[in-house]
Amino acid sequence: MRVTVVGAGVAGLVAAIELAERGAEVEVLERGARLGERACAWAAGGMIAPWCEAEAGEAEVAELGAEALAWWPRQIAEVAVEGTLAVASRRDQADLKRFARLTERHEWADAARIAELEPDLAGRFERGLFYVEEAHVNPREALPALLRRLEALGGRVRFGVEAAPEQIDADAVVDCRGFAARTDLPELRGVRGEMILLRTAEISLRRSIRLLHPRIALYVVPRAENLFMVGATAIESASRAGVSARSAVELINAAYALHPAFGEAEIVELCADVRPAFPDNLPRVERVGRVVRVNGLYRNGFLLSPAFARLAADAVFDMTETSHETDRQRRIA
Repeated sequence: MRVTVVGAGVAGLVAAIELAERGAEVEVLERGARLGERACAWAAGGMIAPWCEAEAGEAEVAELGAEALAWWPRQIAEVAVEGTLAVASRRDQADLKRFARLTERHEWADAARIAELEPDLAGRFERGLFYVEEAHVNPREALPALLRRLEALGGRVRFGVEAAPEQIDADAVVDCRGFAARTDLPELRGVRGEMILLRTAEISLRRSIRLLHPRIALYVVPRAENLFMVGATAIESASRAGVSARSAVELINAAYALHPAFGEAEIVELCADVRPAFPDNLPRVERVGRVVRVNGLYRNGFLLSPAFARLAADAVFDMTETSHETDRQRRIA
């Protein structure tokens, strides 16, 4: 079967790998001139954290996201399976307890355990939650690694190609254009996310850290060469304008609350992009004729792309299903 995937973001590349592993002849068409140029995944945190994400109240995210914990290490080497540590200041302990109630698969960590897990946070927090199974990946390493994996399976990507899914000559088309598909998916909305990339040698972290804060849900994700990704905002806007001054101040202040060393860190990059979301904030797989649409991954592209790639491949290889899959159950399971 010849399958064309439209979009070489994380959803498109993961779907292409899933299809190629099942024996399809796969080509990916990407409008950007190079990998990551037009993908919101380039500005993502890259957290593979199903249990922490359950705090948002979407149980399906944790259920389907758990697949990613096995999928990513099986496909690429650039995955850090170090868990996630959630902490809160003394005055915000109620937020930590609420977070514990709303999530699973964690263990309580006292000050000594926090110091053992992250020595540079020793003495800064009395209690935390450790999600030992979770992982993270640097998107700017992961996307090239996915491309190499796809090429090893016989697939290819063509860059600088604008393509309308319905007009592509293939046995099936998987539309992974994200927010660019809004003309075909009128319910799709844009949610702006902003991040700051900081560099400091004054602190070292092994895993993603979530600081539970009343005003902003902060996470800090370590990367190589003393870099730290700090995010993230969620603003109901489709604007790709630069990071606002307010957001920059809030993110830096929150990072400083995690550790004062971030106050002296070098600002390497400020980046904003638009994440696609449906009204219920849950992704969908829908098929119309020979076009399968995967969209609405919102803030969980790296977490949910494996499960929705599986669903998309199921739809591609079973064209006897009804052409319109719009009920809630089919969207998320």
